[in-house]
Amino acid sequence: MEQANPTLPVALIVGVTGMVGVALTEALNKPTALGGPWTVYGVSRRPLPTWFPSSLLNKHMILDTLNQQQTHEILSPLSSQITHVFWLALQVNESEQVNISLNSTMLSNVLNALTSSPTSKLSHVTLQTGTKQYLGPVFDPILSTQLVPRDPPFIEDYPRLPFPNFYYALEDILASYSNSLTYSVHRASLIIGASTRSFYNLLLTLAVYALVCKHQNYPFRYPWVLVAGKKFSKIFKKITCSREKNVACKKVYSDVKKINC
Repeated sequence: MEQANPTLPVALIVGVTGMVGVALTEALNKPTALGGPWTVYGVSRRPLPTWFPSSLLNKHMILDTLNQQQTHEILSPLSSQITHVFWLALQVNESEQVNISLNSTMLSNVLNALTSSPTSKLSHVTLQTGTKQYLGPVFDPILSTQLVPRDPPFIEDYPRLPFPNFYYALEDILASYSNSLTYSVHRASLIIGASTRSFYNLLLTLAVYALVCKHQNYPFRYPWVLVAGKKFSKIFKKITCSREKNVACKKVYSDVKKINC
């Protein structure tokens, strides 16, 4: 692969094979991408699937970011090239404490590898989280029973809930680097897109649900009637999500930018 141009931005997309990762790879390769042309590196735990547009990546790395030694060996040689990290990676467990441990370790390992050298060029990190920021650990079998529902609309500066939340942990890690880089947090609601590598994929879920309804001759009804009827639900397309991240990473903010989307 070609070496990165030292005067142009170099993106590292961690979680490149997910819905937003695929769309972001495509968006950064467009002539209209802000700050471009971009050099785009991608990281995933497994080889690229056959449907992934691999020609759009200048470099792909198979990397388990939970492994500190491997992460350092692979990423530290690139620290003098990578200027922007797009964090789309996710490890999911029922226990929120386990989520905190896994996801914090991954982000810390990557940031440590990219900032340990005095020649590091990392200047901005874009973090994707979600509305669990305002709802709390809804999938934790114990903590979820203690939650008090919070009605939308959600405001970015709402105070944190008094419960463990790996989104909070990731934001705190980024805040610890605030003297050396900027960061933005993108709290997406429901994201739809085409990827078999995304843990949460509403579009795929609805497609399977529709097939089951057709096979069983059931009426196709929106499956979250009780929630959607009392509140509201918002679907955020992966393309919009990727464009927003491109804009955020190239703007200069006087403070940390946190965006509901």
